[in-house]
Amino acid sequence: MSKTSDLNIETLQKMSNAIRVLAAEGVQKANSGHPGMPMGIADVATILFTKYLNIDVSKPDWPDRDRFVLSAGHGSMLIYSLNYLLGYSDMNIESLKNFRQLKSNTPGHPEYGDTLGVETTTGPLGQGLGTAVGMALAERMSNAKFGKNLVDHFTYVIVGDGCLQEGISHESIEFAGHLKLAKLVVIWDDNSISIDGSTNLANSSNQIARFKASGWHTQSVDGHDFDQISNAIENAKKANKPSFIACKTIIGYGSPNLAGTEKTHGAPLGNDEVEKVKEKLNWKSNPFEVPKDILNNWRSSRERGSEIRKQWEDRFNTSSKRNKFIKNNSNYLPQAFDKNLKSHIQKLKLEKPKLATRQASLEFLKILSSNVDNIAGGSADLTGSNLTKTPDMNSVKPKNFKANYIHYGIREHMMGAVMNGIALHKGFITYGGTFLVFTDYMRSSIRLSALMKTKVIYVLTHDSIGLGEDGPTHQPVEHLAMLRATPNLNVFRPADAVETAEAWELALKYDGPSILALSRQGLKTFRDEKGNDNLTSKGGYLVKDFGNDRDLTIISTGSEVEIALETSDLLLNDNIKASVVSLPCWEIFEKQSEEYKLNVLGEKLKVGVEAGSELGWHKYIGSNGIFIGMKTFGASAPANHLFEHFGLSSDKIREKILGKINT
Repeated sequence: MSKTSDLNIETLQKMSNAIRVLAAEGVQKANSGHPGMPMGIADVATILFTKYLNIDVSKPDWPDRDRFVLSAGHGSMLIYSLNYLLGYSDMNIESLKNFRQLKSNTPGHPEYGDTLGVETTTGPLGQGLGTAVGMALAERMSNAKFGKNLVDHFTYVIVGDGCLQEGISHESIEFAGHLKLAKLVVIWDDNSISIDGSTNLANSSNQIARFKASGWHTQSVDGHDFDQISNAIENAKKANKPSFIACKTIIGYGSPNLAGTEKTHGAPLGNDEVEKVKEKLNWKSNPFEVPKDILNNWRSSRERGSEIRKQWEDRFNTSSKRNKFIKNNSNYLPQAFDKNLKSHIQKLKLEKPKLATRQASLEFLKILSSNVDNIAGGSADLTGSNLTKTPDMNSVKPKNFKANYIHYGIREHMMGAVMNGIALHKGFITYGGTFLVFTDYMRSSIRLSALMKTKVIYVLTHDSIGLGEDGPTHQPVEHLAMLRATPNLNVFRPADAVETAEAWELALKYDGPSILALSRQGLKTFRDEKGNDNLTSKGGYLVKDFGNDRDLTIISTGSEVEIALETSDLLLNDNIKASVVSLPCWEIFEKQSEEYKLNVLGEKLKVGVEAGSELGWHKYIGSNGIFIGMKTFGASAPANHLFEHFGLSSDKIREKILGKINT
């Protein structure tokens, strides 16, 4: 190959100008969007996509393709223009004309699942970088398992100034540098412009020094010089560590009056300026029209990726690891796992141990890790508290990617994004642990996992005031309500060891993210029924049932189910028959029939008991029901003292119920 590609500089310039014009026209027609970024980074993208990025538009999901992540997701017209020029089957001119319109496949920010070639949803700045780190880690772990004949690809990321200002970038840079993720290439669109104006209004960091200090290979180039761009990517591909390329660019490149200013960042250029752009670039075609010779050059560049994909398929089809590779990529659960899980649950029902649900989760993980070989677990420096590492799991290190336990460090936000990247890459079932209260740190990552429906399992322990002495800073009160408000997210709060195992089983089989909110304190196992039915699969069910004789229903979750059962026993002394409902997953319960829900909840007085916020509970207890939970933040004290203090003991719940009945 030549220094840049088989194409001369003039041709490359025309090809990159096609991106600029399409981006400017698409944003202008929508009267909304961000033209400056795609116009500025177009030269870099042209080199990356025509010479280096190994993809095949005819089979966009082949496993060993390179991953491309546009972390600066506001520049979405870049990837849409590229996808049209390359000839993705779902991207035509009408798609570009419908940019940012309802039900189009060209939304304002790239959305995973809406558009072929979009590897992850981006928009919240820095998320794409963290997710790409997860993809690069999954590649290294898969490479260690299957060898370079089946897994040997790069992850390329384009980040903007905003991505590098967000806190998640610091977490991601440190983590990737520590693990020496050599197949990760981050390209910085260094245009020195943000929404408010020049980046020097709020930032004076030396990004090159920052990345270098975290163990990265670093380079700085002119982002409008094809040779410099090409040489930099060549060097990055040879590095034995993650690589950072600072590409100095001009935002809105090609705009005679607005280039280099914040006016091109987040607003259309204006019809007159778009015409001046085309005049300056010597672009004489009609709107949304690309000259045939330029389009042919773009479409011809696909041949390289197609040939690489065919070579991979030849190796794959003759590989002895083919079947195992397919199973790993499909999140296959072997029959032995189901059998051993059923035996485990039956043993729990027979022996009825008193276990914190975090401990019960560990017992489940022991079965999972011993039967399923594509686990990628981890914790944000709380392994001994979250109980997320089994004895047979080994720690991932820079020279040990055959391991399957990831020490994320105190980087909750990045952990969430990395897990998204691992799930999107495929090949592993991934879970990660921290305290429930620290979902505050990784809320954005959790939200994106819900948007994308990635199979990510969040193991969130110390789920209430039950964690005790650490006090209100560590006691989640409002967090369950926040998480339950998130679409596509299953939130499980199991009440005993059996429910914990059942919740894990459902999380593994759900095509989307799940929360496991687990207790620090020990809880009695109350489940003892015969049979293998997963009662948690209904979302809620009767734990104690007085049938037609019930006077009221106590509805509870997690550790408070045990207290609800104690309360029911006390009320019998008052000749009051209180049925008890465990409601471990609201989201699943809501999907049941109205008949089923009515049968479970009953029609008489309903009492909600949960050591959390009241928000959301009235849909179950009604306007006349009682909620007994947290109205304030917690306090620092032993757990049993806190439950008593906040009115969550069986005797105080009884008093409140009697007060209601007697009024």
